[in-house]
Amino acid sequence: MNDRAGVSVITVAYNSEQTIKRTIESVLSQTVFPLEYIIIDGGSSDETVSIAESYRDRFGECSVRYVIVSEKDEGIYDAMNKGIALAKGDIIGIINSDDWYEPCAVKTVTDTYSEEPFDIFYADLKMHMPSGGTFIKHARNRRYATSRDWNHPTTFITREVYGKYKYRNRTIHDDYDLILRLKKAGMKTVIRNVVLADFMMNGTSHKRSLKNALSRTGIKYGIYRENGYPPFYFFECFFVELAKLLIG
Repeated sequence: MNDRAGVSVITVAYNSEQTIKRTIESVLSQTVFPLEYIIIDGGSSDETVSIAESYRDRFGECSVRYVIVSEKDEGIYDAMNKGIALAKGDIIGIINSDDWYEPCAVKTVTDTYSEEPFDIFYADLKMHMPSGGTFIKHARNRRYATSRDWNHPTTFITREVYGKYKYRNRTIHDDYDLILRLKKAGMKTVIRNVVLADFMMNGTSHKRSLKNALSRTGIKYGIYRENGYPPFYFFECFFVELAKLLIG
């Protein structure tokens, strides 16, 4: 697989004028450029699209196909599905508009695929807390299924797999639902313990209130049960949300 022909990167955005520049710059800072960069905007009312458009010449200079779509959607996972439908690369990564890649991200993915072809790939993630502190969330691949081992911003999935499985667009945890479905289907997962992306802990999945934590616990537990996991996974969901409540 040719490196440049192999990878599509997608960013989903909505009113992201304060953060999307950093995300875009992180794609331009890759040591190996992707084939294409696709931005799916949900019809922003701020300067998100104007900022994205201002980078068109720079992506052209790097021979990276640059696609910007701005229209109303049915939520973040609907937007992800739209981006995936447009992607032409063999491997697809999704980095949201308030997160960013480390410069080695695309190269690490393509090198790994050359060494050990995968269906799903993910790696370590640097977490940025509202307090300003950081820590590394390490990737693991084990029989016990927990979102504590998985990092969406570092995840790359083959276009072939995405052709069979889409985000369901039902809950805030539809990304992890997809991972559980792929795990259940026996898809080959490969990880690397190197930091490939940075994540800001200030989104919907990290809103700090007991009510939100309990709601997320119930949603994620339902996803586990739908995918055939036993009742004791309720405690997995509860303690993950408790940790978010305590550390931000």
